[in-house]
Amino acid sequence: MPQQPPRDANGAVIPHDHPEILAEHTVIRRISEKQIVLDGKGQRRISSLAFNPSTGPNGGMSVDLEAFIIAQRRDPHAFVTTPVWMGSVCFTAGALRAERLQVGYDPLPDNDCHGEVWGLTGKRAQRRRLQSMAAWYVQIEGVLLEPD
Repeated sequence: MPQQPPRDANGAVIPHDHPEILAEHTVIRRISEKQIVLDGKGQRRISSLAFNPSTGPNGGMSVDLEAFIIAQRRDPHAFVTTPVWMGSVCFTAGALRAERLQVGYDPLPDNDCHGEVWGLTGKRAQRRRLQSMAAWYVQIEGVLLEPD
C-alpha cells in the first residue's frame, strides 16, 4: 500500500506531490460520454472541459494511478474502463508537473488507486494544453482526442 497522503483537520487530502508517484509514472484520466462533444465539422471529440478541476475545496482533476493499479496485480486498462467510463487518456506525472501541477494520491473508499492533479486554473488555454499533451489509454472508437 502506498504511503497515506497528508490530510487537513477535517480528513480531506491536502494538495501535494506524492513521493511515490514518479515522473515516469502514467496518470490516467477517465472519459465518459458526457465529456464528448460534436465539433463544427461534425466529428466527435473529447471536450477540453474533461480537463477541468472538480469544484469544492482542494478540487483537482480526478485520475487513476497506473503504478498503484499494477502493484495490486490488476489490469489497469480493465480497471479504468466501465460502462460509464468507456475510454481514458493518459499523461506522465512528469509532464503534468512540468506544467506546475501537483500529482498526488487521494484514495477513495471505492478506489484505492485514485489520485488528483491539483493546480488547474480551469482556463481554456490550460485545458487545451493538457488535451494536446494527452494520449489515448483506452481509445473510444470514432472520437478524436486533439482540440479542434
